[in-house]
Amino acid sequence: MMRSLFSGVAGLKTHQTRMDVIGNNIANVNTTAYKSQSMVFNDLLYQTTQSASGANANTGRGGINPRQIGLGAKTGAISTAISGQGSAQSTNNPWDIMIEGDSFFIVNDGSTNFFTRDGSFTVDGAGNLVMASTGYTVMGWQVDPDTGEIRSDVVSALRIMHPDNLTAAPEATSLAYMNGILDKTDTSINSTEGTVRTLTFYDAQGYEYTAKFSVHGTGDDDIFRVQLDDILDGTGMSLVKKYNLQNINEIANFGENSINEVTSKYSIDKNAKYDAANNQFILTKAMSDMLEGYSQNALVVAAGDNIEIIDPAASGNVAAGAQVKVQGTVSLSRAELEAEPYNLIYNDDDSSYYTRDTDGKSKKVASDADWQAVLKDMKGFDPANPPTVATDPDDPQKINVSFTATFQATQEANYDKDAKSFGVTLPNDADHAKQILEDVYHVKDGDGKTYALDYVGPDGSAQIKMTEQHRGNELVFDHDTGHFSYIGSQGNNTAMLTFNPSASSLSGETVDLSQFSNIEIDFASITNYGNGGKCTLEMTNGSKENSAIGSGRKVGALIGIEVGQDGRITASYDNGLTKLLGQIAVAEFANASGLSKAGNNLYSATQNSGEFDGVGVDITANGGQMTSGVLEMSNVDLSSEFTTMITTQRGFQANSRIITVSDTMLEELVNLKR
Repeated sequence: MMRSLFSGVAGLKTHQTRMDVIGNNIANVNTTAYKSQSMVFNDLLYQTTQSASGANANTGRGGINPRQIGLGAKTGAISTAISGQGSAQSTNNPWDIMIEGDSFFIVNDGSTNFFTRDGSFTVDGAGNLVMASTGYTVMGWQVDPDTGEIRSDVVSALRIMHPDNLTAAPEATSLAYMNGILDKTDTSINSTEGTVRTLTFYDAQGYEYTAKFSVHGTGDDDIFRVQLDDILDGTGMSLVKKYNLQNINEIANFGENSINEVTSKYSIDKNAKYDAANNQFILTKAMSDMLEGYSQNALVVAAGDNIEIIDPAASGNVAAGAQVKVQGTVSLSRAELEAEPYNLIYNDDDSSYYTRDTDGKSKKVASDADWQAVLKDMKGFDPANPPTVATDPDDPQKINVSFTATFQATQEANYDKDAKSFGVTLPNDADHAKQILEDVYHVKDGDGKTYALDYVGPDGSAQIKMTEQHRGNELVFDHDTGHFSYIGSQGNNTAMLTFNPSASSLSGETVDLSQFSNIEIDFASITNYGNGGKCTLEMTNGSKENSAIGSGRKVGALIGIEVGQDGRITASYDNGLTKLLGQIAVAEFANASGLSKAGNNLYSATQNSGEFDGVGVDITANGGQMTSGVLEMSNVDLSSEFTTMITTQRGFQANSRIITVSDTMLEELVNLKR
């Protein structure tokens, strides 16, 4: 009778334990990545009242089964449904990560590794990837600085927001290409400037530049020339001007320059300049050379730069014999007035000037009329509009004279009001230039030829020197198809923009150009087709096959981070670069159910789960993956838990009845003595 009492007690305890497990499951129905538990019942020891006996062949008696009385139930095992995948809960938080498979995240409290399925992570103030609930650091593999690839080694804390990860280093441009249609009838092709195209590129420090190229015709329908004209910095300033250099070739070269010089000697004023736009020579003359009698007017000569032409009033053409009116002011000192052509005498007693007559008599120069009589013989003065004279207020020995004068132009010229000079066209020499430049050398608009005067001596003779300079690379097309043939030399699809390591400025300073990298430019995509007289050529940095290769870039700021299915963490930057920051490693166990729960959604390794090797594995090695922006929900099945709860309640109720019935029977037994 006492056995039944204790069996009931054992049953109550066991069902209570089962209820505890059920209650814990239901309590964690919304716990991230919680794994439900279940309990298994075992029967307790049995009391044998009679052992079993076998059959006796001698007596013919059969065997008897053992007689055993059980002592109740006990907890056999509490199992965790560790492999049961919880449903996905979308959060749209990139740091919320769900594991699909049997793996575990590895986290560390500073000294010990723990394991979890809870992927609700965040980045702390030090830039570490940590569990949002505990602050434990998420462990993984780092990037090898030499190869840029993940190095599978002993796991360590993933410091995502390391200062080195906040920016992406700039990169110099190394590749570019030109594509489009070159239409030989495009008027810009045969102009002096050519058809201009620009290429944006970066140096090793991430600064942006613009290279200006131009494509020129050569007179051959299948052969053109591509040359480098200039390089501009980010503000639009030419590097030639910025660094005070002679030309763009001091910075970079695009093809080899070939020069051919031809000279022809003619008698020409050595001060003449060649006007390439109008194919003529211009000789600049001063007013003293252009205006008859100008040099014979002492006041005009003394005035120097204080002379201004007032008629004509603006720049323009002046005919031969035309009247040119000037005005000016001049200050004459005592020494100048006592010398030629004035010949005056200054009297210190009355502070006045006197004329010096030939008969020895002198006359005081006092009134305006007296002064005008002294100055009236000057060339160009109008008797009706004589000079005005005033004593200098600061010096009584000095006079200030304002005047106008009119002179006759000796020849036709173009008057430049700002320069106060006349440009005289030399017609005979222009004819010589026309013959040389057009008839002999077939020069049209520029096409790579430049002209200058080469002075040879003091006799006024000079040479017209034609310098034929081919710059850049020859661009050749197939005559039959219009397809690209080669650039520079046969067999070449590319031409190199080569930068010099340094340059010497005109002032003798060394300019360091080592920040630039050579750029290989591919021209194979160009065609020579008719396109309505319009070229559609374009230059683009980067490779034709992959624009991200060789394009170069400025320094990049971090704009986003994403976690891949393999746990690789990749950063994106505003310069188009992506950078691998690390990889979240996972742990796998031979018997994951053998892990010990440590609270806070954490597990610890036990002898029955298997040890963690300290390195971990790639989650994709065994078919698993990570999903960013979602969390794994609890795998508790409420319907199953409530069903189990009902059977547990009934079991508990039945075991309680064992105790009450046994108690009644004991009561009846006690009542026998009455």
